[in-house]
Amino acid sequence: MISGSPGTAHTGSGLLLFFLSAIFDGIPPKNLTLGNTFSKLSAMVLVADFKNKLSHAVRVRWKRGSRAGISIIAAAAGVAIATNTSPGQLDTMRAGEAVMVTEELNFGAKIPTIPEALNQIERRYVTYDGKGRTFAILDAFGEQTADHKLHISMHVSAEKPGMASLVFRRTGDVIWSCRIVPGSRKVPATMNLGIFVDDGKGKSLVVDGSGNPRSILQAKIQDIGRPVRDLWPKGAVREVTFIYSACGCPVKVMVKRVGERTARAKASPVIFPDDPAVVSLINRLMMW
Repeated sequence: MISGSPGTAHTGSGLLLFFLSAIFDGIPPKNLTLGNTFSKLSAMVLVADFKNKLSHAVRVRWKRGSRAGISIIAAAAGVAIATNTSPGQLDTMRAGEAVMVTEELNFGAKIPTIPEALNQIERRYVTYDGKGRTFAILDAFGEQTADHKLHISMHVSAEKPGMASLVFRRTGDVIWSCRIVPGSRKVPATMNLGIFVDDGKGKSLVVDGSGNPRSILQAKIQDIGRPVRDLWPKGAVREVTFIYSACGCPVKVMVKRVGERTARAKASPVIFPDDPAVVSLINRLMMW
């Protein structure tokens, strides 16, 4: 669990996380330019340890076909494993938790890309308060199977109490359905975008966007004061992590520096497919 208050730095195990706080709801994507977005953001420097992210439950569930598979609940106290073999049974999870939904989908003769496949998976929400959505897909990846199906995995974050489901448009089959209930972990009313970059030696460095940088390479590293470009050599591949979710889950991508720009070293995973405004902001910052 990430803890801290705005403008307060705490000591931890060395993993620094910088949050760019903004209310994206109601902001048209066209207004999310890099310049005016950073000017609207309030900086919060927080220190976190990835081990502490297990201090709140994170449920990971695999599904194959129509039958439920194995559920793994990771918590700081240990790992509890439970099996659910009842087809059609409705899962229950808490807001602020995450679940990995994996399915093999039959698209016929042509296997689509992951972005194309996501367009064929309907998100259905019924919130208890009648507002917004109950969950979001954070990232997705997959591959073709030997029997010519698409094996797709989707990392789902539960945002608020209500009903949630994923439906395969081609067949109408329900891939996943769940009742989301209030949890003990406080889910922020305002989503936060967190960005940090690996230094090539296993240490994650906070990216400070308070200076309104034009790109990730021009942004300074928190507490060091040097631009990211100084610690990211040309041609080097680095792991970049984004956090924008109710569960506080990291979304990691491999990125290569190409001159004064960056490029995805791998196309997978597809990131934040349910939040195009955030993707637009990331693309402009990373210069993709």
